[in-house]
Amino acid sequence: MRRSLRLAAAATALGLTITACGSTAPEVSADGGGLGTAENPVSIRVIANDAFAKQWQDQLVPEFNKKYPNIKVSVDGVPYNDQLPKTMLELTGPTATYDVVLGDDPWVPQLAKTGGLMDLKADVTKWTDPGYDWADFNPSPLAAGQWDGKQYAVPVRSNLLLMLYNKTLYKKAGVQEPTTETTWEQYFKDAEKLVQDTDGDGKTDAWAIGTYFTKDPLTPTIWQTVLNSNGVALLDDNLKVAFDNETGVKALQTHVDLLKYAPPGASTYQFNEPLEAFRQGRTATMFMWGSVYKGSAVDKASTTLTPEEVGVTTLPAGSAGPGAHRGVWSAGIAKKSQHPAAAWTWLQWVTSKEGEKFTGSAFGTFPARNSSLDGTPPAEWAAPVYKALKDGYTVVDKNKMWRPRLPESDAVQQILALQTSRAMSGQATSEQAIDQAAKDVTELLKSKGYQQ
Repeated sequence: MRRSLRLAAAATALGLTITACGSTAPEVSADGGGLGTAENPVSIRVIANDAFAKQWQDQLVPEFNKKYPNIKVSVDGVPYNDQLPKTMLELTGPTATYDVVLGDDPWVPQLAKTGGLMDLKADVTKWTDPGYDWADFNPSPLAAGQWDGKQYAVPVRSNLLLMLYNKTLYKKAGVQEPTTETTWEQYFKDAEKLVQDTDGDGKTDAWAIGTYFTKDPLTPTIWQTVLNSNGVALLDDNLKVAFDNETGVKALQTHVDLLKYAPPGASTYQFNEPLEAFRQGRTATMFMWGSVYKGSAVDKASTTLTPEEVGVTTLPAGSAGPGAHRGVWSAGIAKKSQHPAAAWTWLQWVTSKEGEKFTGSAFGTFPARNSSLDGTPPAEWAAPVYKALKDGYTVVDKNKMWRPRLPESDAVQQILALQTSRAMSGQATSEQAIDQAAKDVTELLKSKGYQQ
């Protein structure tokens, strides 16, 4: 914990001093460090999240080396809470420990502001494969790696907040399965029936919902999705708070009201708890990142359910359409890398049509390319998931369903997490929590010079 706090403090200090002018990269050879030879291979290092770093090292790297045997790739896993501050320190340091860095969806502007990332559509064009096909990327996941008009990263693990549902529990409750047309009003009517006694012993043993409820930066994404599905953004085009209104209060209250239909103790749910409840057949729906589908419906080691039992669709619809929320891991190249050619070759392969096919089959990772989404899925279970993903990408683009695209995004989410927690625990009404969140976010943005 102390280590995390030290890293966070360092990142905060950096955030106060780093300007968009960036850092100066050392001289690199004309061939970008080359792609190596059998006698003299090239080594690159990647900093990734520890949730999937070992998978990459054990399976993805060997697959890449079948085509590029002379590029040796080391993937280092870092806990989620440490990754942003450690990457910020990395990009602002005097030398490059890592050639490739990964960032969660809201981190890209903050990482790009350091000046330590290459523009992948300008700085590495001499090493870009003619068949890479930028136009094949779906605009939604590709946009996660953009900031200030430049492409600093490309999507390596696309993801959306979606609704997974247990068809067996829906059938037992006599409730029609949800679709993209299901509204929040209908969802709550169904939720009353989905809290049920499935074995007839007189005790409730299945509930309607599991999702994020406790204090966590990802918890507000639930009510943010409700807000966006009603056509309202967190911030307007002038970066002023736009959620301090009746729609914002109603969105947060919708999230709070879900607790009525959740298992006992759900107020402490973060990421793992709703997963476990759903996989054990104790909740009929789960609002969660769609990448958990394979582990929830396919992998026998982690779930009691089968693909035939698990459906997936967007979150319930508001006045502007269905809900979803973008959560894309993107990867970029450090300017200080002495091997940008090898780093870009690795990154191109991972995000190529070939790379997406492998990761989709081996890991259940979601594709970012339209050709992958429209092509033959790597497994039968993936077909309905890809459809839900396409539906989600569409509504995400339409209603701007993502966290704020500015370097202070993480700080905004921390404010929202605190106030969401107050509403969930009953320490404040939804109106009070929204009012305080609006004041705190406004003060933060003013202190950063966004508002006069």
